[in-house]
Amino acid sequence: MASFSFGAGNARKLRRIPLYVAGRLLTALVPRSRELWVFGCAVGVTDGALALWRFAAARGARTLWLVADATQERDAERLGIPSARKDSVRGLWATARARVIVVTHGFGDVQRYAVTGALIVQLWHGIPLKRIGLDSSETTRAGSTVARRVLAVLYRRTTRQISLLPAASHLVRGRLETAFGLPDARLPVTGEPRVDVLSRGSAEERRHAARAALDEACGRPLGGTRVILYAPTWRDGEPDPAVPDAGEWDAITAALDRLDAMLLIRSHPLGAGDYTPPVPHDRVGTLGSDWVADITPLLPGMDLLVTDYSSLAFDAALVPLPVLFFAPDLEEYTARRGLYGTYTEVAGTDPARTWTDVLAWVGGILNDPTEALAASRRRSETVHAHRDGRNTERVYREIRRCLERAKPTDARWGARRAPR
Repeated sequence: MASFSFGAGNARKLRRIPLYVAGRLLTALVPRSRELWVFGCAVGVTDGALALWRFAAARGARTLWLVADATQERDAERLGIPSARKDSVRGLWATARARVIVVTHGFGDVQRYAVTGALIVQLWHGIPLKRIGLDSSETTRAGSTVARRVLAVLYRRTTRQISLLPAASHLVRGRLETAFGLPDARLPVTGEPRVDVLSRGSAEERRHAARAALDEACGRPLGGTRVILYAPTWRDGEPDPAVPDAGEWDAITAALDRLDAMLLIRSHPLGAGDYTPPVPHDRVGTLGSDWVADITPLLPGMDLLVTDYSSLAFDAALVPLPVLFFAPDLEEYTARRGLYGTYTEVAGTDPARTWTDVLAWVGGILNDPTEALAASRRRSETVHAHRDGRNTERVYREIRRCLERAKPTDARWGARRAPR
């Protein structure tokens, strides 16, 4: 699993300043199309960008998905989505010409140097519990004070280009406003397209579809086996402190046998930590983003989520799915990264701190999830204003409204600045 840190990423950003300047010149000269929508997503052809692509394409939008590699290219082809490599000349030209640009992580989801002047829709990829963007000093981590200040200025100038950032609720909107430095007019409370799949159809239908997908991902039918998903969050390039040692692996596998359960581990795609047990065990598997790009549709097939500070806890609330919070480095992580509100508000007063704690509680939750389910439902009511499966439709309507407000008066619409 490759790790990534803000420090290394920020150093690259500073070295790329000339390329950003060149991109601004390009977009000042090239007129934007009145029709083209460009989509991108850091983790593949998936997430909220895919939900919005389907909705927009069904209504006649001319679209292009910018992919990072051959795997994403094949995924786009399988889904019938026209695509181009984002680092190609065609990717650069399409980004420079697009009227609407849709991303889920950052401008690097498309061709980052050619976004200026488009209507940029930032769907983001989760409800933040850990502080993000301008709310966290980690975002501008660098080797010197001067570099940090330059990065802060660049970050603010970049995020100001975002035209639309949909929020799941008024509570979440407040977090996104400060994290991205945007006025609330650009953050409508529409709900997130990426979680519509957790609200459509009946609970039984969602469970059946998710279990079938889990069978495929695991390469065998799981039958009545209960599935525990462990999903630790990213620690900004630092090693994950919760990787079990040999003794803990013995205890984990013994508990899985006793409970007739399977543990699926989904490390953060940018995380650092090897979760391979020293002795292979058929009740332990991995479900990384390289295997399953979007875990959200599979959540109804799980029986328990174990996590620390991941936004998956809020997604799981829509299922609803019991959540066991496991925070071995709570004090250190809170001091360095920071959280919105307090951990107690989300995780309760007594989160697990060791694998011994996790194993002491997991059986009780699986056998009687009543209390954990009630807590999950409360989280849903707090952070999700809409639970009707129509978030994508609301976001699409907001985009159309933005386009109408900024209706072009000549063929050079959008070449200089995005609609506000």
